[in-house]
Amino acid sequence: MMDRRAFLWGLTLGALAKPRAAEAQQTAKIFRVGVLGPTPINPTFFAAFKQELSQFGYSEGRNLVIEYRHGEGRLLAEFAAELVRLNVDVIFARGPAAVTAVNNATHTIPMVALDLESDPVAMGFVRSLAQPAGNITGIFLDLPELSGKQLQLLKEVVPQLSRVAVLGDSVLNGPQIRATELAARALAMHLVILEVRTTSDFNRALEDARKGQSRGVLLLSSPLVFAQRVQIGALAIERRLPTVSMFVEFAEAGGLMAYGPSVRETYRRCASYVGKILQGTKPGVLPIERPERFELVINLRAAKALGLTIPQSILSRADRAIE
Repeated sequence: MMDRRAFLWGLTLGALAKPRAAEAQQTAKIFRVGVLGPTPINPTFFAAFKQELSQFGYSEGRNLVIEYRHGEGRLLAEFAAELVRLNVDVIFARGPAAVTAVNNATHTIPMVALDLESDPVAMGFVRSLAQPAGNITGIFLDLPELSGKQLQLLKEVVPQLSRVAVLGDSVLNGPQIRATELAARALAMHLVILEVRTTSDFNRALEDARKGQSRGVLLLSSPLVFAQRVQIGALAIERRLPTVSMFVEFAEAGGLMAYGPSVRETYRRCASYVGKILQGTKPGVLPIERPERFELVINLRAAKALGLTIPQSILSRADRAIE
């Protein structure tokens, strides 16, 4: 038979434990993550981002609040300043404009950057790739020579190609443009550089490419190109212009061909950095990552619409061929 004193002592401990457990639950830290970019975030990629965060024990509605902002120009800078005023625990900055805006707004709040266009050392964001040292870490691509490889692939698909329109932002894509020009000289190709800085520029640029007798289009990487990939793919097919992009999602969205990293995977990797920082790791000791896996993706439906037969030499090297 249970001892009466032991029973009463158990009741007392239980009564004491419940308020303390409730108190601990009420005082558990709610982490705040700012997400900033120039365009609306892709729901699929955002889901991958949040799923990865959940692997570190952080989920919305339990111990995580995500402050999501997007805008361009002055609005982007204002949102960066707003996230600083909110004193979020870490900011996930999507794209070079967002990275610059956050860098201008704070040097203390940790930032995880996703920037596939900039050299973080040359821009002064970090001391080195291996040891960033400050409040910034994340994923940067900084491989301008990748555009030369894309140009070569386009030439293999369209062997008679001699004139190519290059769509990009001369400020943002300066290193890519120079690398593409070097590759074009080696391939005896003539480039036509067409400026695109806003959504409305793509229709005009592709029409100029068609009228200018370009027989192919190379899309230099930018958040704007990524956001408009469905529209660009449709406009290019309408004008019968074979087009290549760095974003594998471009080919998935109906464009002809892509060679580069998966943006979906970069979101997941950035989320792992956010999770580590929330757990107490300083951003300055997290090395800058570069995408390590590059995919060649061919959209065979787009090729058929363009009247192209993809060479077997390309198909045998492709990671995916979309039927």
